[in-house]
Amino acid sequence: MSPNACGYPTDLTDAQWKIIAPLLPKPKCKRRPREIPLRRILDAILYLVRTGCAWRLLPHDFPKWQTVYTYFRRWRKTGVWTKIHDSLREKTRQQAGRTRKPTAGVLDSQSVKTTEKGGFAGGTMRARR
Repeated sequence: MSPNACGYPTDLTDAQWKIIAPLLPKPKCKRRPREIPLRRILDAILYLVRTGCAWRLLPHDFPKWQTVYTYFRRWRKTGVWTKIHDSLREKTRQQAGRTRKPTAGVLDSQSVKTTEKGGFAGGTMRARR
């Protein structure tokens, strides 16, 4: 386990971090190093996504929730999440012996949830009278 890991099941392994680290933005200023490692930020975001907790309820052994949220929001706006997603999808497809980019997609209308009864409920009202 890396020295900066909190020990949560959602923390990145060293192998996972090695794949994702090159996809993250480089520091803007070379003179001043980052105070908080990006791996800690990413571990905190993964914890939030997996547990569904509120930003303000992030455990105290992670960086401050405001810092984590700022990175999350910046990466969303600049397309970092899309870049990570696309890269991981391509690697996964390649490992499965498929082309890196999908050539088609399928939408299944049966997966849309509907009510069992459906339609107008007026009939139920008359039966109760």
